[in-house]
Amino acid sequence: MYFLALESSCDETAAAVFTEEPRVLSSVVASQMEYHTPFGGVVPEIAARAHQQKLIPVIDEALRQAGIRLADVGAIAVQNSPGLVGALLISVSAAKMLAMTLHIPLIAVNHVAAHIYACRLAAGRDIFPCIGLVVSGGHTTLFLCHDALNLQMIGSTRDDAAGEAFDKVSAILGLGFPGGPRVEQEARTGNPKAFAFPRSMLEDPHFDFSFSGLKTAVLYTAHGQNVSTIRPLPADQRRADLAASFQQAVIDVLVLKCRRAMRQFRIPRLAVGGGVTANQAFRGALQAMCAKESAELLIPPMNLCTDNAAMAALAVEKWRIGDFAPPDLDAQPTLQ
Repeated sequence: MYFLALESSCDETAAAVFTEEPRVLSSVVASQMEYHTPFGGVVPEIAARAHQQKLIPVIDEALRQAGIRLADVGAIAVQNSPGLVGALLISVSAAKMLAMTLHIPLIAVNHVAAHIYACRLAAGRDIFPCIGLVVSGGHTTLFLCHDALNLQMIGSTRDDAAGEAFDKVSAILGLGFPGGPRVEQEARTGNPKAFAFPRSMLEDPHFDFSFSGLKTAVLYTAHGQNVSTIRPLPADQRRADLAASFQQAVIDVLVLKCRRAMRQFRIPRLAVGGGVTANQAFRGALQAMCAKESAELLIPPMNLCTDNAAMAALAVEKWRIGDFAPPDLDAQPTLQ
């Protein structure tokens, strides 16, 4: 059986075709980076309009690469939550129309849970139970994952997500957008111990995160108390040290919280998904920690870290138990 999945939660328009194994036959992603870079971040209205223009060509290409016709599809999956509501509505509306026209099931997929399932896809086997961390531009959330469909949230960000903090610090340092890869590149020549930035909530017994104070610390360290006229920092060692010290502070908090969760729940398996997992320093720190803990680390390849439709193969798990969405399925912008 063939599944067609759609994704438009933020600024990537994506479609994928997979089977019930699950086995991914195609995954097509159209980036909107050129549209948002001049504004230093994602503009929701621009994102929604771009999704509207790109979705049908992306679907056509996904079907072509999979070697099937639309009539061959047996179920439609769509990531309907969370995300930018205007962006989500594009793929949700298209998915409902396709399911109704083809008289096939419609399956709703949670975008955050799908990031964890990307680890299952990459592993090619069952990975549950595990501790799951989703770290991206919009989410920094820690889960106790009993199985693919039963994720218990045990911690989340109280303000800025980690990826959001990367974007803001990138702007503070004058590195541009998107912030994650820009800060990572700058940090490669920097000293991660040059500045003693705060590790918020590091000693607290809970699993929540906070990166707003860290971002502010970088701002005042870079520009002093008068930040009314922020100017890009020159490309020198100090800027590299700021980037490296900020990046290390984020990594330290994420890694320690994951280690604490594995120990507390006695589950020596960690699945990490989301765009920030593309950061090589973060991956290295996770690998080192899990090696010391004798724990299994599961991180998807780069093409499954950032937003994509292939990870909506989580829909296969819902299809197996007959968990289908109603024809009036709506977009849910917040994490339920």
